[in-house]
Amino acid sequence: MSADPPLMRRRERALASLRGLAVGDALGSQFFVPSNYPALKRRALPPGVWQWTDDTEMACSVLAVLVDHGRIDQDALARSFAEHHDVDRGYGPAVNRMLRLIREGGDWRELASALFNGQGSWGNGAAMRIAPLGAWYAGEPEQATHQAEISSYITHQHREAVAGTMAVAAAAALVARPDGCGGGEALLGRVIELVPRSAVQAGLRRALDMLDYGDAGTVAAVLGSGRRTSAHDTVPFSLWAAARHLGNYEEAFWTTAQVGGDMDTTCAIVGGVLAAAEGGAPPGDWQERTEPLPGWAPAASA
Repeated sequence: MSADPPLMRRRERALASLRGLAVGDALGSQFFVPSNYPALKRRALPPGVWQWTDDTEMACSVLAVLVDHGRIDQDALARSFAEHHDVDRGYGPAVNRMLRLIREGGDWRELASALFNGQGSWGNGAAMRIAPLGAWYAGEPEQATHQAEISSYITHQHREAVAGTMAVAAAAALVARPDGCGGGEALLGRVIELVPRSAVQAGLRRALDMLDYGDAGTVAAVLGSGRRTSAHDTVPFSLWAAARHLGNYEEAFWTTAQVGGDMDTTCAIVGGVLAAAEGGAPPGDWQERTEPLPGWAPAASA
């Protein structure tokens, strides 16, 4: 990799976002375990090393391709997803099957477009992995949304999944700007402008209207919290939580996790977006208790 300073800065921001995503993913996933429910209510950390899920594994591939190619190369990203696919990381059944078929020589274009009777998946899997790409394009939200759109098609081709992926990437790119994003209201407003007309965009408009609501449970009841694992049921609430708690990773995490839903994914999105900002990293002891990133990931040797 070139030692070009701008490229190094891109890598640093993206790595910071990836680490924030991994902590949110790993810690959020702990609260699917019934014995940890009391700890969640008390905002207490569960014991042991926290293992991350498919959210982090796929995000590592996104960053690896950016480091190697400087942009999203769809074929390279599809290969990385398939080669590093660990079935025990919590992938959905459709993606599990698809990645297995890609390893066996299948064409990702045909496989992704055929999902769900030809409609493509509208799940949250493309959005959950994309914050590091947004951080890579710090201050360039238009480019971030373009590259996010390209990346989504490999596994999630439905309009809503693509819009959700674009929204998360745009948010991370804006938060990662050296001069900041101008606050939560400005952040959501700009993301709305960058996302195509969709249920995701409509949800973001509601999120903006609810930004001053203090009860996250009420907001989640309106916006969704990923219980249906769709992009439009996941992204608006996640970006509401991130916008409301800019600069405060810990508070953002607990706010997001305590409403339930798809906690590893919502917390991964929030963590990746917030950690894209200078000074937005998760607490040091949280990072220490999170499973190390895989040895093949760009962050492993950073």
